[in-house]
Amino acid sequence: MTHVEKELTSQPACWSRAAELAEAQRDAFPERGARVAVVGCGTSYFMAQAYAALREGSGQGETDAFAASEFPPNRRYDRVVALSRSGTTTEVLDLLARVRGGGGRTLAITADPNTPVMTAADRVVVLDFADERSVVQTRFATSALTLLRASLGLHTEAAVRDAETALSEPLPDGLVDANQFSFLGQGWTVGLANEGALKMREAALAWTESYPAMEYRHGPISISTTGTATWMLGAAPDGLAAQVRETGALWVAGGLDPLAELVRVQRLALAIADRRGLDPDNPRHLTRSVILADG
Repeated sequence: MTHVEKELTSQPACWSRAAELAEAQRDAFPERGARVAVVGCGTSYFMAQAYAALREGSGQGETDAFAASEFPPNRRYDRVVALSRSGTTTEVLDLLARVRGGGGRTLAITADPNTPVMTAADRVVVLDFADERSVVQTRFATSALTLLRASLGLHTEAAVRDAETALSEPLPDGLVDANQFSFLGQGWTVGLANEGALKMREAALAWTESYPAMEYRHGPISISTTGTATWMLGAAPDGLAAQVRETGALWVAGGLDPLAELVRVQRLALAIADRRGLDPDNPRHLTRSVILADG
């Protein structure tokens, strides 16, 4: 069994611990009404997108998400929240230093308490129980988002039960045989769709794309045909499933909590990687953390 497979299957337990940690450290998170920016790189950026949409959508304050390298230098926020599994990512550490140097308040969420991010941020929440040996992120990302959902009062044990279902039920027939995958979301699940596509690229070298569900009708649906699959994370817009089926593509409805649907996507990525003889623990050209050298 690969590291990523072991880590993937531990997610329900990790989510429960993350929710407990959110309750224990309630004062660490942005207060209601604060103007917040959430940053990360790669998978962490997509979790930032999901949290930003959840926080603002639930009326708790204006919230923006940025790739750490693209943070607008002239914006001012009450809080900057940074997600970094390794705690060593160059862009995240550089941004935290700039924000603190300008008098901003910062929170970092990491998996490793022995890294530079511990002193780079004003406050740190450590999910060491969700750390990973695999390069490909699974449980840290979903546990970090669970922590943030719980801090907003939006996590329920139903999500944990759905994750258990996502791990136990077979994948839809024919899905592993598809040659192209499109992942769709609405609102906070757009970030999950982006992460689903990334996970398939990283672990399985699969041809994948991701879109807001309504935008899929405006051009991208032209890629759908026999042998492709379109997966909706969360509730689908009216009529979209029928339109996709008419193209001959396989439609996968997201019946579980959207974060649990992402667990199913992770399983699909591993299944395809196994079929192709790939090592999902060590995807080509990737490292656990991106640390940029001068020059």
